[in-house]
Amino acid sequence: MSNAFAGGCACGAIRYEISAEPVFMNHCQCRDCQQASGAGHGSYLTFPSRKAVKLTGQATHYDMVADSGNVKTRGFCPSCGAPVYLTFAAMPELFTIHAASLDDPARFKAQAVTYRARGYGWDHVDPAVPAFDRMPPAG
Repeated sequence: MSNAFAGGCACGAIRYEISAEPVFMNHCQCRDCQQASGAGHGSYLTFPSRKAVKLTGQATHYDMVADSGNVKTRGFCPSCGAPVYLTFAAMPELFTIHAASLDDPARFKAQAVTYRARGYGWDHVDPAVPAFDRMPPAG
């Protein structure tokens, strides 16, 4: 059995398999992640290298300026509309997936809540998870 992280969009047109361990798993409460998820936060796994990602299918992309001021690109399925992944112009090697896109979403274990300052009282995340008003420093 493979330990790769596998998943894709709701209709199966986009699939990925990642043969690496995530370097960061977080809930993000920035406004963009709220809008992209349709909820109070988005939940993500970030991997250190796009080279470890096997991606099939064709995503539609849109760019936006993140709270950090850097451009991030969201990849979603043009057929079912499901969000699948993100990439970042300032950190081109990183590849981030939506936790709910995993075949086994239980593999997601949040290490942090980011952009807590943008969160809402009705969006309850685990209070035991460290929370940061912005993105915490790397390292």
